Amino acid sequence: MKELTATAVTSAPVRHAATATASSTNQIRQGFADTIGNTPLIRLRSASKQTGCNILGKAEFLNPGSSVKDRAALYIVKDAEEQGLLKPGGGYKTVIVIPETQSQEKKDMLRISGAELVQVPAVPYKNPNNYVKYSQRLAEELAKTHPAGAIWGRQFDNTANRRAHYETTGPEIWRQTDGKIDGFICAVGTGGTLAGTGKYLKEKNPSIRIGLADPMGAALFNYYENGELASSGSSITEGIGQGRITGNLEGWGQPAREGGVVDFWCQVPDEEALPCCYDLLQNDCLCLGPSSGVNVAGTIRLARELGPGHTIVTILCDYGTRYQAKLYNVAFLQSKNLPYPQWLDDERADRMTMPSVFEPVE
Repeated sequence: MKELTATAVTSAPVRHAATATASSTNQIRQGFADTIGNTPLIRLRSASKQTGCNILGKAEFLNPGSSVKDRAALYIVKDAEEQGLLKPGGGYKTVIVIPETQSQEKKDMLRISGAELVQVPAVPYKNPNNYVKYSQRLAEELAKTHPAGAIWGRQFDNTANRRAHYETTGPEIWRQTDGKIDGFICAVGTGGTLAGTGKYLKEKNPSIRIGLADPMGAALFNYYENGELASSGSSITEGIGQGRITGNLEGWGQPAREGGVVDFWCQVPDEEALPCCYDLLQNDCLCLGPSSGVNVAGTIRLARELGPGHTIVTILCDYGTRYQAKLYNVAFLQSKNLPYPQWLDDERADRMTMPSVFEPVE
């Protein structure tokens, strides 16, 4: 239920450097960062069939870092460069403070990519050792002691995050649908995707419904519903589920009654989200993470409220390969009393009997 990264960034070089120089004259991209964004929309066949709507997923898992987070990360770095907090050029050494409960696959990938990880216990935001607050203190200390200095990325409250989605994700969706879109819905981690994308789309057409899909254990659903931040239940999802109004949610991402753009919200239990993940894999050939399951479940909820014939877009956040030890692990799912399809269980799956075709070799 905790967001993946809270960062301290120094200006010291590190391997895997990338620049953000854009190429507008041809299709050759100028490095890693230049490939971020412009992800396709994929029509989700099963969800569309269930609802009679045109359900589209924005394939953010196709970003070079395999996540929707690429957009916010790039804009946070660019914003720091524009403010003179980072020396332009890329290759910044990155320290990521991460709750120790995050998946091992994520941790391994971050280390392979050159980041230094600091793991802390997964405690609530009010705890001074919550990973967000810990990362702030760590960044302040590194700024004093590291020869190159350091900045705090503060992805939850740095509005460069939502600006990334206002300037890229929203316009891409509008263009890709030719403006024929009736709803957009997603879960909230930092709030940048919902606020930035929703703000842009609402400005283009005020009748577009903007929705929040909230996992159990998060507090936003109750806030949008009753005006009080209160949570109940729990979820195995990672990177989504918020207990406060972040800087990225303030204003844009708040409910319409408070001047924001959000006018639909629903709460999605794991028992509803996980079958969406397995359905995406079996019927759409998309192996995605649990946050995508929450998003698709929320999209189905919004579609049923709007009725057949509408076009609704959501975010397909990241690959399911990051969650093999949880989402696609029968023993783990059984330990949590969560549903899983029969084909996921090797012992029960209807598999072909393979003949041996080895030939004798002298």
